[in-house]
Amino acid sequence: MRRPARLTIAAIAILAGLLAGAAPGRAATQTVQVSASVTKPLVLTASQSLDLGTVLLGPGTWSGATIRISRAGAFTCNNANVTCSGATRAAIYNISGTNRQTVRITAPNVTLVSQSDPSNTLTLVLDSPASVTLTNSGPPGTNFSIGGSISLSSSTPGGLYSGTFNVTVDY
Repeated sequence: MRRPARLTIAAIAILAGLLAGAAPGRAATQTVQVSASVTKPLVLTASQSLDLGTVLLGPGTWSGATIRISRAGAFTCNNANVTCSGATRAAIYNISGTNRQTVRITAPNVTLVSQSDPSNTLTLVLDSPASVTLTNSGPPGTNFSIGGSISLSSSTPGGLYSGTFNVTVDY
């Protein structure tokens, strides 16, 4: 055998001996937690409309008579320049989704339009909760109410004022 071939064979034999006697490499293992949050879609249902009843404007010149219904349904009409009557009620909504999730609620103010003259309007300032926490998953859901108020003056034109409002809910 030629000398370079013998050296190569000897080097391979030595290397193989060293590797055979070497300690195996130590593997490292790390454990981490894994989680996934699965939420049900939100379902929003209107179950009662908001109604401020009938308001009779008094004589004279005045302003700032606020008519209000709270989220709890408490009606306020305590200005000497107006007389209120009729059935009143707060709006009621039902929302269902995933138990213990906080749901944000958005309900912007509404322009109420006179049904006899659309150029006459009132602003309904809504009173809605900022959020609710769901108390169950799916039906029967969680109810929440929305109240609101209007401001009247002696110059408010008479008529039936109505409108609709959009309620948005999201996780």
